[in-house]
Amino acid sequence: MTDELAGKVALVTGSSRGLGRHYALALARNGADVAIHDVDRGAAAQFGEAESGDQVADEIRALGRKSAFFTANLTDASQTEKLIGDVVAAFGQLDILVNNAGGDIGAHNPRPDPNNALDIDPADIRSVLDRNVITTMYACKYAGQHMRTRRTGKIVNIGSVAGHVAARNGIIYAAAKAANSHYTRCLAEELRPFDVNVNCLAPTATYTGRFRATRDVVDQGDRSRLQRVAEPGDMASIMLFLTGPASDHLTGETIVCW
Repeated sequence: MTDELAGKVALVTGSSRGLGRHYALALARNGADVAIHDVDRGAAAQFGEAESGDQVADEIRALGRKSAFFTANLTDASQTEKLIGDVVAAFGQLDILVNNAGGDIGAHNPRPDPNNALDIDPADIRSVLDRNVITTMYACKYAGQHMRTRRTGKIVNIGSVAGHVAARNGIIYAAAKAANSHYTRCLAEELRPFDVNVNCLAPTATYTGRFRATRDVVDQGDRSRLQRVAEPGDMASIMLFLTGPASDHLTGETIVCW
């Protein structure tokens, strides 16, 4: 634990589970107070990573940091605006936004099936774009307004390595994450005069509850460290770089973890 982010308030979307939970805990261990978010209170239990979002907030408070759990459907602009307002009201400010909510999630299934460009259900196209592009843009809009007024802040949009390679499966998801990378570059220019950093982290395949539940993982024993499926802490360390003082002069960039 460090105090590098002491006095900072962070919001991590989709943080009651998966990588978001690890990002939130890492921020807390480095001194930040952290607002936990998910679409509902039961989302954390879907893959057995936590009982509820409130439990994750309890974990952070046990580290000596302030925390609270908030629910919102980020595909709804009014709910997103309310979320940002509620976080600011509860904590007094918002210094760090980690846009983690998203995923290759179908309208009615855990993943679109089929999941290519030509045979995919149109409802799944909308679902994937809404969850990964629209949510990011709404959260950046309302958090960015607050940071612009205060003339300080750091935004980290979570993309995916899938957005930087040619995909045969999950094509809509890959395109959505590529869109997030370019949106990051453009938003960084808009917020540059206000000393707000906007960067993107594109994780490689990483062990989370959802990853283990939806994919068959081959034995990793004979692979090098840079060939293996990553651990959540590997991605959290890069996120901490992008939210900490070491990245104060970095904006508009995407770190792609191959």
